[in-house]
Amino acid sequence: MFVILVSSFCMFVGKTTMMSGLIEGLPDAVALHCLARVPFYLYPQLQLVCRSWKTAIQSPELFKVRLEVGAAEEFLCVSAFEPENLWQLYDPRQDVWMTLPPLPSKIKHLSNFGAVSVGGKLFVLGGNSDAVDPLTGDHDGIFPTNEVWSYDPILQRWTSRTRMLVARAMFACCVLNGQIIVAGGFTDCRKSIPRAERYDPEKDLWEPIADLQNTHNSACTGVVISEKFHVLHKGLSTVQVFDYSENYWAVEDYGWLQGPMAMVGGELYVFSHGMIKQQVKQQRSRVVAPATDFQSRIGFAVIGLGNDLYVIGGVDGPGQWNLPIKLLSDVDVLDVRSERPTWRQVSPMTRCHGTIVGCTVLRI
Repeated sequence: MFVILVSSFCMFVGKTTMMSGLIEGLPDAVALHCLARVPFYLYPQLQLVCRSWKTAIQSPELFKVRLEVGAAEEFLCVSAFEPENLWQLYDPRQDVWMTLPPLPSKIKHLSNFGAVSVGGKLFVLGGNSDAVDPLTGDHDGIFPTNEVWSYDPILQRWTSRTRMLVARAMFACCVLNGQIIVAGGFTDCRKSIPRAERYDPEKDLWEPIADLQNTHNSACTGVVISEKFHVLHKGLSTVQVFDYSENYWAVEDYGWLQGPMAMVGGELYVFSHGMIKQQVKQQRSRVVAPATDFQSRIGFAVIGLGNDLYVIGGVDGPGQWNLPIKLLSDVDVLDVRSERPTWRQVSPMTRCHGTIVGCTVLRI
């Protein structure tokens, strides 16, 4: 029905224009604008209409037009420990989950990787295997990889990209100025590294940048605040801030709260002592909402989308009552900008469950 309405509308506004291969009576450029305004979740059906529509929908031009006309949509990309190397896409407008083709990496249960999106594509970088031999209890592999994969949601396929200069796991990763930056992490289970590098997705090229000032024997994460990349190590109050123009890392002691954190609307929110708190200034925070229901939950992802803070998946238990461990597919959402923030649940993941190993926002 939606396809018929779009086609009828386009033919109405373009009755007097030249003929087109996409929509009768419209130039291809105008027809592409019409297709760009169709919600992304309907694209699989649109591709079945005819060969020319399939070609148009799978073209790079469509992504550019969606940005130009303000029709781009944001989705959550999520991967859990189970099933192995599988990603799902969440559409918050339709409250539906879509399953992507499996990541074609040969590494079993890839974990501790970096996940970001740029240019309408999902990128999965580095990491190592978290698989365990059921007979011996040994890990399948402790050494990280430098492989890089990108997923094109329009073409619906994974592509192997140029590998990172350094294999790493449990590192900080972000997108800044249209480029992917990775820093720190571990080269094996014992050695942390200061090395950092950046990737140009248009050129498919990696180049080294300045090393971190300090390394620590803990995993690090990264957030972008005020157009600067901040690298945080678990358990430490110091933050390393990257100056892109100067290619330099500054070390700052912000005294930030410790705990799972995410950016929402340019502000930093942290799970701390059973509460959601907004990090207002370096040494100050503001309580936003209680989060006591998540105190027995581990391995979940925290991410911001629009004005909402999402808590996704994880493992519940055993807790003080020694209950059986439960692998969760639940998705809880908090509108942090409302006057009285209240938790609500949206549709749970349909395939993924348990510990979340990757989560990012994809704009298409």
